[in-house]
Amino acid sequence: MPASQPAPEIPDVDITTFVLADAGDHADKPALIDGPSGRAITYAQLDAMTGALAGALAARGLSKGDAVCIYMPNLPEYAVVFHGVSRAGGVNTTANPLYTARELEHQLNDSGARMIFTVPAFLETAREAASAAGIEEIVLVGGEGGEEGVTAFTELLGSGVEAPEVAIDAAADLAVLPYSSGTTGLPKGVMLTHRNLVANIVQTNAAMPMEPDDVLVGVLPFFHIYGMTVIMNMGLVGGNTIVTMPRFDLGEFLGLIESERVSCAYVVPPIALALAKHPAVDEADLSSLRMVMSGAAPLGPELTELLAERLGVPVTQGYGMTELSPVSHFCPLDGIKPGTIGPGVPGTESRIVDPESGLDVTEGERGELWVRGPQVMAGYLNNDEATAATIGPDGWLRTGDIAIVDEDGYYTIVDRLKELIKYKGYQVPPAELEAVLIAHPAVADCAVIGVPDEEAGELPKGFVVIAEGAEVSDEELLEHVAAQVSPQKRLRILERIDAIPKSASGKILRRELRDS
Repeated sequence: MPASQPAPEIPDVDITTFVLADAGDHADKPALIDGPSGRAITYAQLDAMTGALAGALAARGLSKGDAVCIYMPNLPEYAVVFHGVSRAGGVNTTANPLYTARELEHQLNDSGARMIFTVPAFLETAREAASAAGIEEIVLVGGEGGEEGVTAFTELLGSGVEAPEVAIDAAADLAVLPYSSGTTGLPKGVMLTHRNLVANIVQTNAAMPMEPDDVLVGVLPFFHIYGMTVIMNMGLVGGNTIVTMPRFDLGEFLGLIESERVSCAYVVPPIALALAKHPAVDEADLSSLRMVMSGAAPLGPELTELLAERLGVPVTQGYGMTELSPVSHFCPLDGIKPGTIGPGVPGTESRIVDPESGLDVTEGERGELWVRGPQVMAGYLNNDEATAATIGPDGWLRTGDIAIVDEDGYYTIVDRLKELIKYKGYQVPPAELEAVLIAHPAVADCAVIGVPDEEAGELPKGFVVIAEGAEVSDEELLEHVAAQVSPQKRLRILERIDAIPKSASGKILRRELRDS
């Protein structure tokens, strides 16, 4: 299928030049506000601080292409570090702040990071990982330096060294190196160029334009490509104000929407679920919201409609992945089809391919979603085999997601290629069953996996978190699903648990459920 819309013009500049190009036009406006404390950084301060940090890093010997690890939660300083490193010609490798020392060490070694930026709460883990990886300097944001190998962030900002002039080839030079967990093996470094990031901001903004007075809530982690591109960098390009949260807390989240007059809430399905079902939402003033967008994992039509009705604003979703910088599809606010991810963003080509035959399927048939466009990654770091398995010689990226497309060119993700349950030869999509289960008022959260069975191959098994105060039998829940799906898709086993394990981006960790 051809691109949904022509590719927009993509400026041939580095990500920081692009993001801060208009900073002077709103110099005194808050660029970032720390939600818990109210501490703000204006656009003028952001520009000055990134320049000061770039100069200090260059003086410390950071060269073009050197990797710097950011291992911290969402704070206003996250953007300062990100763009200070970029301005110095470095590559940001963003690490999950929940990582253990062992997990962080893998990323440090694989990326070749020269130094780590972190916060006091994570210093011990950072020090252990840095020692194992041979990294000699840790920069502490929001704390004192003085310990051997630990430098205060304020010391770098006050060094007085001017930012270097670094020649960046936007199409070839890496800007970020986030790590994708994948479905097997260790996380892989995803090589994203400056052009990848700039292109995706332009593409996404064309499909989902920001308004000058928009206020965004930055609760999705900036280490993850969704928070990094769609909230942090898109918000800064638009001259918007971003209210950061170091972790999700529903009460604080609702309070910040109310007090800061947040207009755009970018969420993942677990947050969407809380907004749709938690009683605390009824007590909050969310009248400032103009839209809610969900991403990172499929949001079913029932939950989409329930949330839109409760909040009285459009609720839409997009689709992407780290390897796509991340956005490839977005369901437009003026043409929402609940449950779909919409058409491709401008300049994106999409195909749906039969995984077995390699041939394109027809409208309405299931197949693997393939994507091609300027947002497609340069490849996996130090892993040519994985790169070749993901991106074909003609530039098509195989997403690993099963999708269908309708007559209007709207795509719907129906499951992961490797997560389909094989019941007596039938393919059973867990996401379809989860969408049915979660619609039951007694279900607060759920997940479905396949469990081995000698006769059937695999049996669909549901895990459910029962809503507080709700009373429902297992038989009632099984019958609720059975009434809405064909016989081979029925749930055969049900287990009640306290919480569904999920990643920071909201994806269900099915491996943990299988191992439990």
